[in-house]
Amino acid sequence: MVFPASSYRGRLAPSPTGHLHLGHARTFWVAAERARAAGGALVLRNEDLDAVRFRLDFVDAMLEDLRWLGFVWQEGPDVGGPFAPYNQSARRSTYRAALEHLHAAGLIFPCTHSRRDVLEAIGAPHEGADTDDEPVYPKEFRPPAGAPLPPLGEKISVNWRLRVPDGEEIKFTDGHFGEQRAIAGRDFGDFLVWRKDDVPSYQLACAVDDAAMRITEVVRGADLIKSTFRQLLVYRALGTTAPAFHHCPLMNDASGQRLAKRHDALSLRTLRAQGVTPAEILGKFVGEPV
Repeated sequence: MVFPASSYRGRLAPSPTGHLHLGHARTFWVAAERARAAGGALVLRNEDLDAVRFRLDFVDAMLEDLRWLGFVWQEGPDVGGPFAPYNQSARRSTYRAALEHLHAAGLIFPCTHSRRDVLEAIGAPHEGADTDDEPVYPKEFRPPAGAPLPPLGEKISVNWRLRVPDGEEIKFTDGHFGEQRAIAGRDFGDFLVWRKDDVPSYQLACAVDDAAMRITEVVRGADLIKSTFRQLLVYRALGTTAPAFHHCPLMNDASGQRLAKRHDALSLRTLRAQGVTPAEILGKFVGEPV
């Protein structure tokens, strides 16, 4: 998908829960290249909502690593911009307004069931279950459609989920993988929009921010394709226009395991300490389709 010069808005959206690795570098390189080719803007957003996992030193390291690689962004927490703040931790009021909109429309419901409850109800194993994605929420756990909703309250102490339209096919055309389809209620179920520890979910915060910051294309890893189906429903529920999506293939280590932040040996910090240069890292990606 090609956007006219100056209308394209892409973004880098790292989370400071560990050091960036080669897989992040490749995805961010694709995002930066697509923004450059379109003559558009690149936005940096610090996705620091997960107070349990993120650390302030990771924020500084993240920005330093990105600059070391040569990435340049036109808007971000360090340079400002028209859609500030660019730290998610400072955007809580925006997410709360979105939640109140969903509540007023009757599109969400409170949930007191644990992940263990959900896994037991669907007969999934606890050990070895897919921890990177929500299991399909059992329909029998839902309150009846149209049932009165309790108030949100000033402080939220239960999970709130968005009720998906069972049986509806959700689809989008991905910039790399082509047409993607999923059936709501089968391939993914009612999903979290606000957590019981009073924190917005990734699905809500990401969609709200991309809409508010007028992002025209989201470039991210292929592990988030299923999240895209959920976020398309969030955009629709909030009455906002969804961006285009371009998911990048994931990188694996020598054993075939997907790279994660626990792979310190392939972190940008470690590679830099070993004398590897930005040109050597980015040179690995040149020639790949963007």
